[in-house]
Amino acid sequence: MIEENVIWRQFLTSRSPELREKLVLQAVPLVYYILNRLGLNCEESGDYADLANEGLLGLIDAVDHFDPSFGTQFSTYASLRIRGKILDYLRSSDWMTRTERKRVRNIRDAVYEFWNKQQREPTDEELAQILDLDVESVKDGLDDSRRIFISLDKFFEQTDERERDAYEELQDESQPDPAEVLVDEDLKSRLVKVIQRLPEREQQILSLYYIEELTYKEIGKALGVSESRVCQIHSRAILNIKAMMKNE
Repeated sequence: MIEENVIWRQFLTSRSPELREKLVLQAVPLVYYILNRLGLNCEESGDYADLANEGLLGLIDAVDHFDPSFGTQFSTYASLRIRGKILDYLRSSDWMTRTERKRVRNIRDAVYEFWNKQQREPTDEELAQILDLDVESVKDGLDDSRRIFISLDKFFEQTDERERDAYEELQDESQPDPAEVLVDEDLKSRLVKVIQRLPEREQQILSLYYIEELTYKEIGKALGVSESRVCQIHSRAILNIKAMMKNE
């Protein structure tokens, strides 16, 4: 860490190409960590090499624009740049068919409606009956839903097709609005309450993913289930949280 700080000080003074390359190479594992956090791996993602390359471009961009005077750690800043590049690439590529997107939206709407009427989580069988699908199609739709990155990063109310990440919308936090702080605290309080209503397994996976910051693969190993199953449970948990928040 001390050596890295020295390299950063030297690079910020000299902008040496050699030091720039050294900083980039040191942080390359962060690119693959972010890919794993997004549930993207070389086995299931046919364009994994392209995604990794986009993440690397984000990392290079982070090295070129990082300013330590703001008090932010480089890994935090670089993670946002890397993640943003990867998501931009996915949004610009034809990586999900219209039929798959429609199925994900229909499942999401069905979950919202079910929570509104029954005040509980629907089973796969109940979703299949509501949507006139077989159970496997529902499971496939839940798996697809992770590919549009249903996440606690997202705003709860969005009406357009593009699901924006919170960090893309936030303004300068050095000048917080007191009213917004109160709203944020209220949102956190509501979020805690609805998470406590989730099944124990869903709460466990959310905790491991968002608090322990494990990847889907690491969570799967810890719980003895497949990575795709972790993705599916995570997606269902987020759909349930959004449904409960919406219907409060």
